[in-house]
This record gives sequence, structure tokens and C-alpha cells, in this order.
Amino acid sequence: MRELGGAEAIVALSGVGKRFASGLEALDGIDLTVARGEFLSLLGPSGCGKSTLLRIIAGLSEPTRGTCRLSLGELSLRESGKPIASGRIGFVFQDPTLMPWSTVAANAELPFRIAGRVRSEERDRVAAALRAVGLAGFERAYPHQLSGGMRMRVSIARALVTDPELLLLDEPFAALDEITRFALNDDLLRLWETRRPTVLFVTHSVFESVYLSTRIAVMSPRPGHIVADLPVGLPHPRAGARTTAAYATLCETVSRALGMAMKDVRT
Repeated sequence: MRELGGAEAIVALSGVGKRFASGLEALDGIDLTVARGEFLSLLGPSGCGKSTLLRIIAGLSEPTRGTCRLSLGELSLRESGKPIASGRIGFVFQDPTLMPWSTVAANAELPFRIAGRVRSEERDRVAAALRAVGLAGFERAYPHQLSGGMRMRVSIARALVTDPELLLLDEPFAALDEITRFALNDDLLRLWETRRPTVLFVTHSVFESVYLSTRIAVMSPRPGHIVADLPVGLPHPRAGARTTAAYATLCETVSRALGMAMKDVRT
């Protein structure tokens, strides 16, 4: 797959559209390339097709038209309709979707259980992932014993255990209070800085997208399409960035782009 800015492209979408059986046109003409190691936020209003696009990239849904191509390690290419290698993609949903009858550790090792391999090596990887999200010591706890932020940390750990090259997050912090959300933003950035997976992060928050991302793709209302592609030049690490003039200026720029996107409605 061609390179983007000197880095290998891990995701390439060309002319992607999605029409559901109901006739609803969710996406129209999505062209997007994501380089290996990028942290890209998909920013747009509710209902613009951000989650649909993420599911197409994950292989959980098929586009009605256009192509979605992935390059994942030794996997060469995956085009729409062709299988992808297990474990190469991690997906974090808006709801933690934990099994209430299972412990934190058992929930985190679910990808290995599905694959039929839970050995000492896999348990070590689960323990490492739980440490990485700040849940060491909670391995035997159950979901009902955890706060909302802690349950989301379990979900992130579950996505990390296979050490995915591509990490997809669908508004994972939307239902959390602001203090917890800020803390998990910082945790996610530290994980990205340490492991450097390619991240696609869905959000409708301008402030969150600027704080987290190296690049922001702004989407129009439904049928969603990319109306702005904006680099984020804030340095890393980003602790304290929210109080800087550069952050405020970027938030203003992205807010203007989102405002313009809201006026871009295809009929």
C-alpha cells in the first residue's frame, strides 16, 4: 500500500459509501488514508456515520460501494469481503460490554478464550494489559464492583491484550464525567506513546479530538463524508496542553471546520 508522509498507510478508504436496507444513506464518498502510528480522530455530529465507518474498517460491516483496504503486518492486504487476521485489530465500544458474571481478568482474556488459547503466556499478557490501564490488584473483581471509568479501562485492556496494530475506539468516554474522561484521555495517550498502534478514535468533542490526536478528520452530517483533514501539531507528551494558547487556537480552528461541516448537507 502506498505511503503517506513517509509512513506506510495501514488504512485506505476510497469512495466508501453505505446505504442500509432501510434506505438510510449513512456514508457517501469517504476517501481517507491513515498512516501507521497515527492517532486520527473522526469528529462529527451525532448520526453522521462515524461509528458506521469504524465498523467498516473493522470488518464488522461491508460498504455498499467503494473499497476499504488494510495493511496489517504479515497480513498484506484485506479488502472488503475478505477475512482479516485475528488479533490485528482491537475495538473499544462506547459501552464496555463486559460479561457481568466474569472477573476483570476473565473479561480481559476473552480474545484468547475465543481463539481457544489461554496459557501462561496469555495470562501474563492479560496481567500486563491490566497494569497498563491501572487495574493491577483488581483482577478478581467483578464489573458491578467497578466504577464506570474502571469498567472502560477493562474494555481497553481487553482490546490491548493481543497487541493490535490498529486500535479502533468508538466514543469510549462519552458517558463518563469530565474528570474521569480527562484521566482516561491521559491514560490512552500514554498507551499510544508507549506502544504506538495506529489509532482511529470516534468523538463529537472538539476539545477531546485536539487533545488526543495527531490528525483530525471532520465529517459532515448524514450522509457523512470528510469535509476537513486537519493536522494537530501539539508536542508530546500533552500533559498540561489544555491550558496553552496553541491548544486554544487549534480548538478554535477545528470548531470553525465543524461549523462549516454542519452546513455541508448533501441532498
